[in-house]
Amino acid sequence: MTMGLKAALSKPFAALINYKLNKLRRHALDLQQKTFGYLIATARDTAFGKQHGFDKIAGYEDFKQHVPVCDYEDLRPYIDRVTHGEENVLWPGKPAYLAKTSGTTSGVKYIPISKESMPEHIKAARNALLSYIYETGNADFVDGKLIFLQGSPVLDVKAGISTGRLSGIVAHHVPGYLQKNRLPSYETNCIEDWEQKVDAIVEETKNEDMRLISGIPPWCQMYFDRLSHACGGKKIKDIFPNFKLYVHGGVNYEPYRARMVESIGFAVDSIETYPASEGFIAFQDRQKEKGLLLMVDSGIFYEFIPAEEFFNENPTRISLKDIELDKNYALILNTSAGLWGYSLGDTVKFVSKDPYKIVVTGRIKHYISAFGEHVIGEEVEQALMSVANDEGVDVIEFTVAPQVNPPKGELPYHEWFIEFGKEPTDLQKFSLKVDEALQKKNIYYFDLIVGNILRPLVIQRLKKDTFINYMRSQGKLGGQNKVPRLANDRKIAAGLEEFVIKG
Repeated sequence: MTMGLKAALSKPFAALINYKLNKLRRHALDLQQKTFGYLIATARDTAFGKQHGFDKIAGYEDFKQHVPVCDYEDLRPYIDRVTHGEENVLWPGKPAYLAKTSGTTSGVKYIPISKESMPEHIKAARNALLSYIYETGNADFVDGKLIFLQGSPVLDVKAGISTGRLSGIVAHHVPGYLQKNRLPSYETNCIEDWEQKVDAIVEETKNEDMRLISGIPPWCQMYFDRLSHACGGKKIKDIFPNFKLYVHGGVNYEPYRARMVESIGFAVDSIETYPASEGFIAFQDRQKEKGLLLMVDSGIFYEFIPAEEFFNENPTRISLKDIELDKNYALILNTSAGLWGYSLGDTVKFVSKDPYKIVVTGRIKHYISAFGEHVIGEEVEQALMSVANDEGVDVIEFTVAPQVNPPKGELPYHEWFIEFGKEPTDLQKFSLKVDEALQKKNIYYFDLIVGNILRPLVIQRLKKDTFINYMRSQGKLGGQNKVPRLANDRKIAAGLEEFVIKG
């Protein structure tokens, strides 16, 4: 296949971007300090800046004294003022956009995106692709068709501010040189019903030269399944012989990888990204290195709280220079869209300081500690997938909840609800192996099992398409919605019990 003009031009551009990223890699702490100064100076005369004494803030220690850690509900009085049309509340002027997200406790959330922060989303996504081109030399994908499985680009207006899903907002900023190659069509992208939309995307793409596909794994898997069905059961590699690159983010890819590889027919190259409505935080810049490169010059000043201290009254609160490797931190953002001391709700670990690279380990509120074990998402995913890979078992989706009220005379336990593609030959042995793997990951869980406070975990097998049906019943099918891995209550478990395979 001869290289097209776009692919040829992308290579020197990729080299230039890599040169610029090397500055970011080498001078991360300086760039974070510069970002901090810029944010404080720019927001000094906003309502938030005046109320929190930004004019008295000379450094990070001052900042911690003036600005508390907060969540959306804490910032809501300010965001309500923004959504009613007031200017200069959290950031100078009005936001360029309001990203609409569905919070679990807050209902609909509106996250401001400013004219300063919007370009950073586009730049980071572009640089993720260019880093791949620079490292591998593979640029052919830019000459073919690209697809981004995303939310509707139709935007509402609230107090004169365009409002919609982040992925829908970003759709309006895709660079012109990619627009002609991009699918689905605008009309298809505007379909609100996710299943109708996927079917329409299948029809639009099945005869095209698709080379790059992007979207969160569970919904891409749904697209692949329907595409294969529409094409007589063919593998994706036979439908799209030039498919070269899969871009994903939002959830850990590992639990989905085996099934995706099976559907595609080979282990396609992939790039992991870490975008959020609040900012584009990191992306995978190397195929053979662990971790995502932290964006330290994108208008975000980062703070970190040790995850085990997050719910303390006065937790330790540090900046990038004081982080430790392999320690679980709650991620706190201060942004050029006016979020201050904002807890994103995610937990991360640093796997490198040279450069600063992270892995996303879970959600600060998505853990199980009904018995003091504080089991996190990273631990359950690694425990399950290590055993599944060894046993040749295919896991489609899963979630875990505590069972604190077992039948009389029995010990409480963790209940795992798993939808299998290929089931274990012996579920009891499989369950015990997963339990042993989790004990090795979490010393508190180990102590509870050994001390006969908990019995080993129990796995409930679920019917085919359980999680799709469950998400549909919750009105959360498609887009950026994902099933929480862990819960401290049984709300999700209660909704899954009707799908359990008996016996």
